[in-house]
Amino acid sequence: MRLVFVTAATGIVMVVVIFELLRRRQLREKYGALWLVVALAVLPLAFVPTLLDGFTSALGIASGLSLFLFLSVVFLLLVSVHLSWESSRLEEETRCLSEEIALLRAEVTEFKESRERVETP
Repeated sequence: MRLVFVTAATGIVMVVVIFELLRRRQLREKYGALWLVVALAVLPLAFVPTLLDGFTSALGIASGLSLFLFLSVVFLLLVSVHLSWESSRLEEETRCLSEEIALLRAEVTEFKESRERVETP
């Protein structure tokens, strides 16, 4: 019975924290929606722990908890891969922007120097 309360409290806290992060604009909507789906998926499992038992027996898995933990690990791996992809893309974009800024600074410096040469007799 304690597990039901702990899981339900975790799900409710997750929903509240995600809404607060979204409200403060500290979490983008696309990630907020993803984590809200996760939090809302935890709540029914908290109140009805045997919810996955029929599905797990059809798959030949020992318990619903085993399936839930496996799917959680797979989900976290997918999130990790997605965030790595996003990070790589942003690093490349940052590098390109840095190169553009360096070229623009060089052009501005060259323009200022040529202008000074023209103005100085």
